[in-house]
Amino acid sequence: MSKLVIVESPAKAKTIKKYLGSGYEVTASMGHVRDLPKSKLGVDVENNFQPVYTDIKNKEELIQNLKDAAKEADFVYLATDPDREGEAISWHLAQMLDLPLDVSNRVTFNEITKTGVTNGMEHPRNIDINLVNAQQARRILDRIVGYKLSPFLWKKVRRGLSAGRVQSVAVALIVEREKQIQSFKPEEYWSIETKMTAPASKKQFSASFFGIDGKKAELHSKEEADEILKRVENAEYKVVDVKKSVRKKSPAPPFTTSTMQQEASKRLGFAAAKTMKNAQILYEGVEVEGMGAVGLITYMRTDSLRISDEARTAAYKYISETYGEKYVPSSPRIFKSKSNAQDAHEAIRPSMPDVTPERVKSSLTPEQYKLYKLIWERFIASQMANASLDTVSADIVANGCDFRATGFSIKFDGFTILYEETKDTEENKVLPHIEAGDILKLKNIEGSQHFTQPPSRYTEATLIKALEENGIGRPSTYAPTISTIINRLYVERDGKQLKPTGLGEVTTQLMKDHFKHIVDVKFTAGMENNLDEIEMGKKDWVDTLDEFYKDFSATLSKAEDAMDGKRMKIPDEETDEVCEVCGKPMVIKIGRFGKFLACSGFPECTNTKKIIKPTGGICPKCGKKILQKKSKKGKKYFGCEDNPTCDFMTWDTPVADKCPKCNDGTTLFKKGGKLFCLKEGCSYEVTVKKEK
Repeated sequence: MSKLVIVESPAKAKTIKKYLGSGYEVTASMGHVRDLPKSKLGVDVENNFQPVYTDIKNKEELIQNLKDAAKEADFVYLATDPDREGEAISWHLAQMLDLPLDVSNRVTFNEITKTGVTNGMEHPRNIDINLVNAQQARRILDRIVGYKLSPFLWKKVRRGLSAGRVQSVAVALIVEREKQIQSFKPEEYWSIETKMTAPASKKQFSASFFGIDGKKAELHSKEEADEILKRVENAEYKVVDVKKSVRKKSPAPPFTTSTMQQEASKRLGFAAAKTMKNAQILYEGVEVEGMGAVGLITYMRTDSLRISDEARTAAYKYISETYGEKYVPSSPRIFKSKSNAQDAHEAIRPSMPDVTPERVKSSLTPEQYKLYKLIWERFIASQMANASLDTVSADIVANGCDFRATGFSIKFDGFTILYEETKDTEENKVLPHIEAGDILKLKNIEGSQHFTQPPSRYTEATLIKALEENGIGRPSTYAPTISTIINRLYVERDGKQLKPTGLGEVTTQLMKDHFKHIVDVKFTAGMENNLDEIEMGKKDWVDTLDEFYKDFSATLSKAEDAMDGKRMKIPDEETDEVCEVCGKPMVIKIGRFGKFLACSGFPECTNTKKIIKPTGGICPKCGKKILQKKSKKGKKYFGCEDNPTCDFMTWDTPVADKCPKCNDGTTLFKKGGKLFCLKEGCSYEVTVKKEK
């Protein structure tokens, strides 16, 4: 007989089994085992919002195996993830396996290491019903919005649409930003830049126009700029003041879920979903050469910046031994979490700070390695000493016109020897020796025209930042929210930017007209706070749902009356293509499975076809054009325009380079860091060096 430990995933089970050894059986539930039914609401809104849970389809055999294993075990530990979702899974398992709720059988692991697992097993507790209720409230809330509002959207916009609290706000933010961009009116402004040399140096440095007679001034036209240029023509440039100081630069804190997703997007080009997928693997455990199965990072869903004393001590030891004692801060660096942060977990950090990225590189996939390196460097740098910069600011006057030159040099590199946050990266800008009273020699001066720029479209990184700053969603919701709004065609990617589709714009307008509170940032943030208070036992989950539902139900009824017989039209996107059937222009429409081309003469002409993008590549089989296409599942691939006569297709991307070996204009393809030829009989392949 043995003790049974139930976790979510096989990878996590394997790692934990290694630490627990004999006497324990570790198995996986593969996530949730019960949920609300897919085919109906599954919530009795007339009876205190009682949910009707059912076993998840296709998990019958797994559930039976779990029941059999529980019957044979002396004791069952529930070791699902340490968050609301994990608590709910444990609660469902307890009910399904007939485990008493007043027994301390719930264990959590902040990190899947020997220390983390041992500590978790030594401190079992009862299932936290407040955490469970918070998860239930969120699930039921989202189910009510989805199942009550979606049919309304089907009738008024298009069948097959879905609605959701957080996703609706996310789409609304993107739509609002697009409106700001479209309505933006650029304003002209001018700058004046000079190149000068100091008396004792031939090295040129820059100074910028700052103001007139000691007061800051802005230049709004060429005439104003020309007036300054004329005023300083043949003038003497005299240094009137030099300020020198030492500026301290502190490291960024270790990662939370949000900042990890943002930085992985900016530095690595990872989508939020890819970041979380790889972080999950690093947390649950990987086989590391010489170490066996081990979890390399702490729990990856957190908004806390807390760091354990043990981790800080380990980081200091590594820093001291690797860089020297002067790189260790004189006092412990404590980062303050946001006021609404859940402090149950630490920040995201390496579970063993002395395990460097290079130590585990051979055991990780390239994506896992890149993310681990990012997490490891960010954490170690966060525990290092400040950098020190020697800064200089010189004020220069020429005929009453003020110019300013600034510069700095690194006095002590501190944490920057290892890592700098993307936005903080800056080059040394050293000024030559300058003193007050020096007369400078002008080498060049010119005015430049500029225009104010509209706000940028959201990227995944900036959208996650906006959601977090506004209190929308929580660490576990950012990645699935972005995936949902893209998959449901409310938003599309334009490079790294997120752009609303016509469907997204129309749906958002409908929501704003009739369900303003659903897409209201403050309302949604307030609901998140209510869920947090349920988790802390300060609010009743049924009362919270009742308060929401009364208003929501009345609003839905009003909207149905107001929109009776009306339907929103999704605007078509114009194209240059002409319908080969009737000669009218083709337009881009959005259907259930994505965008497609349709004749603008519908319903008289019903011609439709797939959107196909030319790539500029030449088919290596027949010499015709290679087109970018999409599979039924929406995955991008490349194929010959003469399909099905020519069956050439590939997942590899065609590039502008031509094969030097074939020397006949044959297109090369790229995958990872390699360029290669796919023409039969040609073996050309070359590794491409990545630009720094």
